[in-house]
Amino acid sequence: MSTATLNDEQLRYPTGKFKAPETYTPEYIEQCIETIKTLPVRLRATVIQLNGAQLNTTYRPGGWTLQQVVHHLADSHMNALTRIKLALTENNPTIKAYDEAAWATQADVKLPLESSLKMLEGIHQHMVALFESLTEEQWQRTFFHPERNITYTLHLSAAMYAWHSNHHLAHITETMKQWFN
Repeated sequence: MSTATLNDEQLRYPTGKFKAPETYTPEYIEQCIETIKTLPVRLRATVIQLNGAQLNTTYRPGGWTLQQVVHHLADSHMNALTRIKLALTENNPTIKAYDEAAWATQADVKLPLESSLKMLEGIHQHMVALFESLTEEQWQRTFFHPERNITYTLHLSAAMYAWHSNHHLAHITETMKQWFN
């Protein structure tokens, strides 16, 4: 399938937009944790086969390059880990928002992917260890996002970062299907 047959919404959200579940069953949370746990391995297996020109391909017109997507995942999930730890150690802390687009243009996005792949391995080990240790009461701990004006529970955070993992991995895999096969 070429990008000509996909509309902007499909290119932007290849797995669909994030939709929080109505309830957080233990099975659903286990799926989220498994998704987060396996992202580093799945991502590495996907991007290891790409060359420099392919990594400089954007996943949609005006979008980030595949290289920027990988580095963004490390940036975003680094912030997520900090937010989770703040929620566990403070009472509904207001987190610091950051300009994702500006971060994606900094000099470190030119680094080899290995730096961000290693970061994700460590960050996801920490996230999984924390999530697997939480009591039901701890899952209800929160942080406040001032730009979105949303209070996130750790349940919602786990669901959102599992979706985020698959969302950006799909940007890469769908681009590969469209352009490199």
